[in-house]
Amino acid sequence: MRKKKGATHLRRAMLKYLVTALSVCFVLTGCGGSGGSSGENGATDTKGTDSTNQQTDTAKKNTDTGKGGGEKVTLELWGWGGKFQTDYTKIVISEFEKEHPNIKVKYIIDQGGTDKLTTLIAGGTPPDVAVLDRFMVGQWAAKGSLESLQPFVDAGDEVRADDYYPGVWAEANYKDQLYAMPFTTDNRALYYNKTLMKEAGLDPEKPPDTIAELDAMAEKMFKKTSNGSGYEQVGFIPWANQTYLYTQSWNFGGEWTDGEELAPNHPQIVKALEWMVSYAKKYDMSKINKFNDVMGKTGINSFWTGKVGFVVDGNWVLNDLTSNAKVKPTFEWGVAPMPSAEGYPQTTWAGGHSWVMPKGAKHPQEAWELLKFIGGYKGTLLWAKRADAGNDITTMPKVNEEIKITENPKLKVFVDLMPVAHYRPVTPVGQKLWDETFRVQDLALNGKGEPKERRTSITSLKNWNRNNQGGPVS
Repeated sequence: MRKKKGATHLRRAMLKYLVTALSVCFVLTGCGGSGGSSGENGATDTKGTDSTNQQTDTAKKNTDTGKGGGEKVTLELWGWGGKFQTDYTKIVISEFEKEHPNIKVKYIIDQGGTDKLTTLIAGGTPPDVAVLDRFMVGQWAAKGSLESLQPFVDAGDEVRADDYYPGVWAEANYKDQLYAMPFTTDNRALYYNKTLMKEAGLDPEKPPDTIAELDAMAEKMFKKTSNGSGYEQVGFIPWANQTYLYTQSWNFGGEWTDGEELAPNHPQIVKALEWMVSYAKKYDMSKINKFNDVMGKTGINSFWTGKVGFVVDGNWVLNDLTSNAKVKPTFEWGVAPMPSAEGYPQTTWAGGHSWVMPKGAKHPQEAWELLKFIGGYKGTLLWAKRADAGNDITTMPKVNEEIKITENPKLKVFVDLMPVAHYRPVTPVGQKLWDETFRVQDLALNGKGEPKERRTSITSLKNWNRNNQGGPVS
């Protein structure tokens, strides 16, 4: 008995090593925020005082520049290609040009992703407006790769925080400055198979509210293959689909920030990782991997196979019902908020994209006119009303109400969670933190958490910090 207790303590210690490895690198209050250092991917950081003052003056004078008077201006907009380019140009951009006859928008297809965009910024030839994953806004703003939009807002333009969901707006700001106009958003909830619940003797109209209830229900749904080498059916996998360390940390009441500092070693984040590992041990990681391999060959989301009891996924999965010919569920199912640890509220987390003004944009006033149109009420409503909008959620509650998306009861679950949605930390190292959570999660799930290995990892993270942030780990 003593040996078992000691092993439990060792496993917990190993997990704490894993999560603490994140904190060694990421307690970075103030790191990378300003100064003359070179940013990631070659983006050059610049001091903001002169630029901000100049931009404030630009914002204050001639606020009618974009609405008829003045010389003709061509703006470059960097966005996705394919059908999106065709539809967005026709539905949204064309309307903007009608309202602003002196502004022409030249659409540039994103080729090369953020690396190419960074190169253009560093070379002084950026587009005037660009699409950017919203969780990267803080990182790019800290490196001086984006123009602050705050001077335009302060000059009296009609952009207000209250028009957007709190998490969406917060993610578009860095150090009390607006750097992006929210564009798209999404969030996560629990999909549950009512048919499998019935077969397991559970009430199909009462999905789990807590982690403990989820564990108990899921256990009744695991079924091994005839030869016992794998599973033909599973109850729940806490790292599948959209359920990974970020997701579960919030379900356990964890917080990734403590004031202005990052706190990846928060005790509830450690507990979330311990819980995820408990599934890998109890149900055998190798057997779960075999099951996932089989599901991967179906070409559809594992939930639609009817062989998964519960799965955490996004609102976009609802689109499979109309866009994927292979998805023809033959079972009853529902959607509910994700279960949370006992004593903590049920929540979700939201992501999405934004429109930004890259550093060095040639026509800042006209670019602002475009930004507040496409990221504001008019552009958001136009895009939301398109024929194939499907189960999209917009960033603006007013628009969601106007297009009545909550009349779809399953989509309503997601929409109702938006006011309490968490978001990934707004930080100069957002991408690095995102990558590290997956690496640490993978190490923990596969039992690769020996302290010696973690020390090596911590050293590499310290070196990364020194090379990219210009100073030692605090």
